[in-house]
Amino acid sequence: MSDPLVALQQAIKSKATVTYELNGEKVPSLSSATHISIPPNHLFSKSTATRFRKPGTSATDPLSKPQDFYSIEAIYLAWHFQTASGAEYMRQARDSGLAVGFVGLTDRKTVVDWLEGGQTHSDRIVYLASTTPPGSPRASGGALPSSSHKPIVQDASTSPTKRRYVPDTQDVEAVKKIKANEIELRDRNTVLRGTKPTNFSAVCTLYSEKLKKLKEASKPGAAPAAATPAPTLDAKMQARKARNMYPIIMISSSPTALITMHNVKRFLQEAIFEPSQDAKARAAAEGNTRPEDLIAIYRKRTHIDSSGKETETNVRYFVVDSTEALAKFGNDAWDRVVCVMTTGQAWQFRPYKWSDPRQLFHHVKGIYVSWSNDPPNTKIKDWNVTELKIDPHRRHVDKSVVAHFWKLLDSWMMANKPGLSKS
Repeated sequence: MSDPLVALQQAIKSKATVTYELNGEKVPSLSSATHISIPPNHLFSKSTATRFRKPGTSATDPLSKPQDFYSIEAIYLAWHFQTASGAEYMRQARDSGLAVGFVGLTDRKTVVDWLEGGQTHSDRIVYLASTTPPGSPRASGGALPSSSHKPIVQDASTSPTKRRYVPDTQDVEAVKKIKANEIELRDRNTVLRGTKPTNFSAVCTLYSEKLKKLKEASKPGAAPAAATPAPTLDAKMQARKARNMYPIIMISSSPTALITMHNVKRFLQEAIFEPSQDAKARAAAEGNTRPEDLIAIYRKRTHIDSSGKETETNVRYFVVDSTEALAKFGNDAWDRVVCVMTTGQAWQFRPYKWSDPRQLFHHVKGIYVSWSNDPPNTKIKDWNVTELKIDPHRRHVDKSVVAHFWKLLDSWMMANKPGLSKS
């Protein structure tokens, strides 16, 4: 009796056409047939079990346990619909009358590879005593005994003779190129070694000339350096003027302003807001009935150099609330005005150098001071000012408000008047 699995494989290799029969006559569909005709002259019932074992089973004889093996119908359908999608393949299997027992999607590729000769052996195929795996030599006088198909287990105590490895010529050349570019890391100094020999001889030469001149100048009898001419009176005045170029902050003279000459010093210098009336009453109790028209503010600034050393300096600012007090600084006083605090009242700017608020706040930093719970002021929407909001009750937030003010002023001075920021 011929093997259906081998017969189907040979028919596929020879590209023969498989047909379907019912009562000895050909029918167009597999669902209406009872037998499968495989050229040249093999006729099998479509339910004939093959030697292809289903997954999860360990049966070794398709005759005794056909339910554990795929039928020739299932094997043929897996090959016939190998390019169909999973859903299409299962639908075609059901339409062909194989509702159960068809080859699973995970097994379909294995079946197709074996039938087309791409896979010569599979552990899912049971080889009986009367059959020989494809590619095995046939013994003279009949089939090989079943014992001849058992896997040969090599004795662990013996080892085969190892074949001598002959490296490929291209691999050898590639390894040589890689080794030529390698840098052996031995210590922390060789890690820094580069491809070019770089030194600092040019720097050494440059500074050696300077050191040589300094040594010659320090020797006894060396020609004295040219005397520096004494500064003229005009130069002294310019230097004195440069030293006295302290920034000026102008505030509103309105009695309803939150920042007045009574409380501005404590607000900007100590970062504590005190209502103007309270500050005025406290000054009167101390014997100061009228505030000064010019107040000096000292602000501590900390500078950290490249070595990490901190240096603390006091930067001086002047605060005025009128053009009369500003005139005490000279004709160029407006060049030193860096900030104008306003309450949103345009009359404040009438005696100023720039009476138009839009033009004024183009030359100075504009600050609009208000309570934090005040509604937005529509008068200042076209002015180039930054709102500084003071909380009516929470005094612990005054420090952050003042820090924000100094940050705004520093940024503006650095961009517009850097000379004054160094005073």
